[in-house]
Amino acid sequence: MTPLLEVEDLHVEFRTRDGVARVLNGVGYQVHAGETLAVLGESGSGKSVTANTVMGILPTPPATVTAGSVRYRGEELLTATEERRRELRGENVAMIFQDALSALNPVFTVGFQIGEQLRTRRGMSKRDARARAVELLDLVGIPGAAQRVTNFPHEFSGGMRQRVMIAMSLALDPDVLIADEPTTALDVTVQAQIMDLLAEIQREREMGLVLITHDLGVVAEVADRIAVMYAGRIVEQGDVHQLFANPAHPYTEALLASIPRLDSKGTELRAITGLPPTLTAIPDGCPFHPRCPRAVERCLGTDPPLIPLPGARASACLFAEDLV
Repeated sequence: MTPLLEVEDLHVEFRTRDGVARVLNGVGYQVHAGETLAVLGESGSGKSVTANTVMGILPTPPATVTAGSVRYRGEELLTATEERRRELRGENVAMIFQDALSALNPVFTVGFQIGEQLRTRRGMSKRDARARAVELLDLVGIPGAAQRVTNFPHEFSGGMRQRVMIAMSLALDPDVLIADEPTTALDVTVQAQIMDLLAEIQREREMGLVLITHDLGVVAEVADRIAVMYAGRIVEQGDVHQLFANPAHPYTEALLASIPRLDSKGTELRAITGLPPTLTAIPDGCPFHPRCPRAVERCLGTDPPLIPLPGARASACLFAEDLV
């Protein structure tokens, strides 16, 4: 079955004052209808750059896509015209941005902003677009949607603004939704509400959902598969249950070990030693070897590709088969 969205061997560089930063180094993943893929990793690992490349909103310059492919239902996007990219954006592939306050225009009501794309893309009248905006706000759980549609972004709480962003992303009925850290800066209760809402909408609409996050708790709750990113590459992919129960890469192993446990009262929290590499000076060999407790001499000179493992999973570690 053809995936809804497929990213293959994607390479992206940024030109900076300190040199060329290799931000993406061969990233690849697939998303199918009705599936939630969590893209997991520390800040700076390339999660959002991958999403922006998919959406065609990468700033060029300073960024350059040097190799790779992004396909929607088999159609290549990287070589598509800007007009075609605009047609697909929102209509077929939509994105929820990390900071709703920055993403929303402060001088227009939320109803106007939701309705604008319905008027321009679907040819709706102002009245019909407003009615549909009310329906969407009601769908995402905003109380009194008929009244709130006339409010401005600053009149909503952080959680409600994120719901507005979700409503906007659903306006054109996309079948792929990319959610970039959708619960950042929200309190735990609101985080749970937003994730429950996304999961419910994804199930009802059979969308493919790409969830970008560094929150392992969120991943465990909603994801079907996980792609773990480190230093601009995917170091492990697999089913969420397999990966949590038996990680096949030392970085994934270290991430899981850093989660505080309810039965660990009085014990020291485990942190990953060292820092992620500077993207203008990624070390030779495996990029994780300076921080890896399993590293040996061979790791310093060999950058392992993703090695297929039993159970439709893969790991970019020389010792992946030993780990599983």
